[in-house]
Amino acid sequence: MAPEYVMTLGRQAVEVTLMLAAPLLLVSLVIGLLVSIFQAATQINESTLSFIPKLVGIFTTLIIAGPWMIGVLTDYMRQMFTSIATMAS
Repeated sequence: MAPEYVMTLGRQAVEVTLMLAAPLLLVSLVIGLLVSIFQAATQINESTLSFIPKLVGIFTTLIIAGPWMIGVLTDYMRQMFTSIATMAS
């Protein structure tokens, strides 16, 4: 197996990982920022206040983007399984 091929596989794996994690991380970041601004404005210093909004936001994001995420992951895995024959030779 050529080093270029291994690097391509690694790059693709990182790209797929980032594509799948990005929606959840971005929603969590935005909700955390909004809750922090709300806490700063109201002077509520409760560290557990952002847990439920983040949980609801991530759950909603999984419902909305879940089919796309599964499609990306299955396409990548199908590509990996079909290229196993070429990796061995």
